Amino acid sequence: MLYYLFEYLEKLNVPGARAFLYISTRSAAAVITSLLISILIGKKVIEILQKKQIGEVVRNLGLEGQYQKQGTPSMGGIIIIASILVPVLLFSKLDNVYILLMILTTIWLGVIGFIDDYIKIFKKHKEGMAGKFKIIAQVALGVIVAVTFYVSDDVVIRDSVSVSELSASQRSEVIAENHGRIPTSDQEVTLESKSTKTTIPFVKNNEFDYAWLVWFINKEHRAPWAWLLYIAMIVFLITAVSNGANLTDGLDGLATGTSAIIGIALGIFAYVSSNVIFADYLNIMYIPNIEELVVYAAAFIGATVGFLWYNSYPAQVFMGDTGSLTLGGIIAVFAIMVRKELLIPILCGIFLMESLSVIIQVSWFKHTKKKYGEGRRLFLMAPLHHHYQKKGFPEPKIVTRFWLVAIMLAVLSIVTLKIR
Repeated sequence: MLYYLFEYLEKLNVPGARAFLYISTRSAAAVITSLLISILIGKKVIEILQKKQIGEVVRNLGLEGQYQKQGTPSMGGIIIIASILVPVLLFSKLDNVYILLMILTTIWLGVIGFIDDYIKIFKKHKEGMAGKFKIIAQVALGVIVAVTFYVSDDVVIRDSVSVSELSASQRSEVIAENHGRIPTSDQEVTLESKSTKTTIPFVKNNEFDYAWLVWFINKEHRAPWAWLLYIAMIVFLITAVSNGANLTDGLDGLATGTSAIIGIALGIFAYVSSNVIFADYLNIMYIPNIEELVVYAAAFIGATVGFLWYNSYPAQVFMGDTGSLTLGGIIAVFAIMVRKELLIPILCGIFLMESLSVIIQVSWFKHTKKKYGEGRRLFLMAPLHHHYQKKGFPEPKIVTRFWLVAIMLAVLSIVTLKIR
């Protein structure tokens, strides 16, 4: 909202108004505002949650100190969501399709998580919302995001293609731009077009097109099938990463700090992908209109770091599913938008290992029960962070070491920009 005010003031030649139109200025304002909001409203929200007796219900898991968490206010994800949305609404361009989708993602998953927490706390149903309804909601969000990518004229990439690969309409555009001059068939031209291309890490020519997976279909009819694969990938990633963040939220500050680290890496990806000079220097995909995501990333980082003020050990508030589902979904959609979804297994390695530990544990238990008549476990407890708790590691040490691993994975993800 303030962007449009300063844009108007700049037209009136008000001194200093132009500075506010820069991405760097608005991102700085967003991160500071989100930090202040999360810290300032956090205490009040915690008091309200305590007054309403919205506290954590701790099940007996046999973990040392677990009952110290009994009654700790939950649903603190409200703080994170508010701290993201307010700066984004204030400092970003609200006509940007990427910002609109991120706002939708934040609210959509925030509501799903809130309902899940409400059922657990007020309805005393420890499992919360039925898993199938949660999955349906996540899939629905994925479909909305994917279809928007397909139909919106603002979701494009700038790509160099051979004239021989152009469609008739694209060739007409190129001829018009060249003032009627017809380029040769082997000449390459730069176009902004809808595409199912993404980025492969550690590969020299690091662009991958989902259309290659349907190579057996005639080239003229390949695009719709490629988009179907792309939509399926988007739905899968949103569901997987959202649930991965949810599983990671088991120790004080673990999911929050990990998400903040991932947010920094995603902000860097958005910045270099939106800058023609950096994109050309790094030889990476240039994505028009994506620069507004830098403002969103700044708000996201500020909100998660600010939440750590109250969520770090010993936690005064838990984010609950209201926060964890939202954080995971935001990260997935953001990575898809900057065409770095194939980096998610590295960048979100903590979420991946937490999810895999549960899948492996459950699968192995069922297999051994069927084979030997009794279930056996590979981990002392799943998700993975509880395994280390069972081994006697103090909670702050586990969280800090997971953060360090997350930092290393984020750095590794960033260096894929240049090391191929």
